[in-house]
Amino acid sequence: MSDTVVGRVGDQIAETARTATRLTTAMTEAVEEGIGAAKRVAKQAGDAAEELFDDTTKRLQRHPVETVVGSMVVGICLGIVIGWLIARD
Repeated sequence: MSDTVVGRVGDQIAETARTATRLTTAMTEAVEEGIGAAKRVAKQAGDAAEELFDDTTKRLQRHPVETVVGSMVVGICLGIVIGWLIARD
């Protein structure tokens, strides 16, 4: 009987070790996939920011007066709204 119990315990330990190995492999793959996704998102965000900067630069070069006047109008409007909100309290 002890040979049978010892054999079963050995088999159970071996099976547990295989399960742990599979779990470790799955966890490693999941972490690597997450890191890859994060890198792709960061690259896409960087590309989008660079494209926005390039578009803004081209717009400033093509329409400098309109851009400056538009910026001033937005700034004045924001100032009026913020001043109104502060004075209201």
